[in-house]
Amino acid sequence: MNYFELYGIPVSFNPDQQLIKTKFYALSKQYHPDFYINESQEKQDEVLELSTLNNKAFQVLKDPQKRLHYILDLKGQLVEGENYALPQSFLMEMMDVNEALMDLEFEPDTSKLTQVKTDIAAFEESLANELTTLTSTFDVSTTNEYDGLLKAIKDIYYRNKYLWRIKESIARIAS
Repeated sequence: MNYFELYGIPVSFNPDQQLIKTKFYALSKQYHPDFYINESQEKQDEVLELSTLNNKAFQVLKDPQKRLHYILDLKGQLVEGENYALPQSFLMEMMDVNEALMDLEFEPDTSKLTQVKTDIAAFEESLANELTTLTSTFDVSTTNEYDGLLKAIKDIYYRNKYLWRIKESIARIAS
């Protein structure tokens, strides 16, 4: 059973957070181990498992990044050990950023560092806007359209991971 099925809601990148919270509390009450203290050990184990599943589901569904990863994995888009190839245009843009970061490691320059941070923030904002559009479209689309949308969302997921590593390098250089 996946987390969306547990909560009785459709797979969505942007689920109603109030509904998620309501489902979580209802299941927390329903599967609270204290209510099953007089049941068999088998039943207690089952309830404990359901309670744990509910907690995990809530942690994932309330967090946009975890939810994004979960849905991509659920839909078979993330493959263990996959060597995902980012678009060449993106890599070319990032090559310039990486060169600037290497220069900054040897020759610190506050204004150049500020410019790199600004550039990365602009990339992130652009990706966030694109991701919002794609995930919103996914949420209202039919299953016929899923594949193309999921591939585009997966691409943004990996570009964001790349940007995250660059931000870690910036933080290291800045400190």
